[in-house]
Amino acid sequence: MTRIPGATSDLEPLRLLLIGAGQRGREVYGAEVLAMPHRARFVAVADPDPAARTRFATEHGLPPESCFADWQAALGAVGHDAVVIATPDRFHVEQALAVIASGRPLLLEKPVAVTAEGLRALREAVERHGTSVSVAHPLRSMDFFVRIEAIVHSGEIGQLVAVDHQEDVGYWHFAHSYVRGSWRRADLASPLILAKACHDLDLITHLVGSRATSVASFGDRRHFHSGGAPSGAPARCTDGCPAAAACPFHAPTFYGGLQPGVEWPASVVSPSTDPAALENALRTGPYGRCVYHCDNDVPDHQATIVRFANGAVATLTVTAFAAENTRIITVRGTRGEIRGHLASGRLEILGFPPEGFRSEARRVIQVEAEAGHDAGDRIMVEGFVEHALAVRAGTATPGMDFPEVFHGHAIAFAAEEARLRGSVVSVGVDGPSA
Repeated sequence: MTRIPGATSDLEPLRLLLIGAGQRGREVYGAEVLAMPHRARFVAVADPDPAARTRFATEHGLPPESCFADWQAALGAVGHDAVVIATPDRFHVEQALAVIASGRPLLLEKPVAVTAEGLRALREAVERHGTSVSVAHPLRSMDFFVRIEAIVHSGEIGQLVAVDHQEDVGYWHFAHSYVRGSWRRADLASPLILAKACHDLDLITHLVGSRATSVASFGDRRHFHSGGAPSGAPARCTDGCPAAAACPFHAPTFYGGLQPGVEWPASVVSPSTDPAALENALRTGPYGRCVYHCDNDVPDHQATIVRFANGAVATLTVTAFAAENTRIITVRGTRGEIRGHLASGRLEILGFPPEGFRSEARRVIQVEAEAGHDAGDRIMVEGFVEHALAVRAGTATPGMDFPEVFHGHAIAFAAEEARLRGSVVSVGVDGPSA
């Protein structure tokens, strides 16, 4: 291992640079690192937004000289051992390539790339430089999915045949992030199947333990367009909508019950804790728009089917039309099946008993219920810190679990092409193959 210039004693906490101090950067990576001060600390931050830099610097006790508007200047400054990238999707490739070339361990927010070409460039850079790269796929780390993986590998349900996975985005989450928010348009961020479900495609690939060979996908924008608008609905909810009382997406009601600057998603709308600032943001910003009069173009419901080289088949449904924000999974094997509901933490294992179909072979595992992936985020960050510390100490070999980690992205690119073409598409290393 090549020692990184400026690296400190291995008894000292890992010194981290954060590139991108938005919601994920501050509320996930920043918060998790603050909870482990003896293992890691942020020593620098880069973000073009001065308010975001100041807020993060205050929380982490950073002096002005450790705060950068330009990420390249921050990366060129000596003083950090590893880097976390949490910027908007379209910046990931350029920034990650620079970090990979620097040799510093990297924790890269998903999606790692928004095009197959970008994914290929990252793969080749990792292979060339041998830098440690961790991708923010927290589902793998969650106890709920770790238990499922262990059951599959134990052979209890026999040979895995199929995975049916459903991501219920939740009507409110979808409206916030994929109709009004930053991921509403593929050209501004990335396709829905990549932006929201590369977590799930990574998890499915990990469970199946094989490479995808072909994919079909169907979905469109069924509801969130002008044709779905109530009669007389104005462009902005704050302009007085006649359907406000009955609309689940009415912005003042939608965000008004949350504490601005503190509770997500209101903290995204207004980082200030002043309620008046939230009201002004809804009157003037993107989150006060009617969900039927936005410039969104991503599908609000998409179903994908994937065939793997080992013969297993997986289906993935991503939908806005769900009351819960959760994931529901069924793993089917030749001797039984696993049914899981993430928000309740309930796992059922149903076997095919030799005593016959009149008998029952069922057991239930209850894990800590979680609607999102907060616990996975914590374990993921802790794992990255421990690995980066070991790399710094020379007790771990730099590198990443490639190609499996990136393969979910390749499936996503192929699925989007399949959706747009209306045909089955072959899956290559970095996306669709000829």
